[in-house]
Amino acid sequence: QVQLVESGGGLVQAGGSLRLSCAASGSIFSINTWAWYRQAPGKQRELVAALTTGGNTNYADAVKGRFIISRDNAKNTVNLQMNSLKAEDTGVYYCKAVRKASGITYEYWGQGTQVTVSS
Repeated sequence: QVQLVESGGGLVQAGGSLRLSCAASGSIFSINTWAWYRQAPGKQRELVAALTTGGNTNYADAVKGRFIISRDNAKNTVNLQMNSLKAEDTGVYYCKAVRKASGITYEYWGQGTQVTVSS
């Protein structure tokens, strides 16, 4: 019903910027919440940023003030602008979409894109 494909990952030096994109297809009109997660080697997957259809945002303390999540409705994409990158930002970044219907929550995940920050 919903497919997500991340792109934009790569190598970047500390202090640099990178913009990730999540291309969505399918029944995207039904999505209530969009989010970006990341997972570093040997660590648990953690929430980085979330965005509701109403425009409310939520950021992890570690990225607050540096990352910005946004939607481009015309292109059916969700973006994550990452600025002032640090080595600890390294990890696989995943796009997530959440849909709630009839009291049931549905979650959709992309395959992830690697972000590596060198210092």
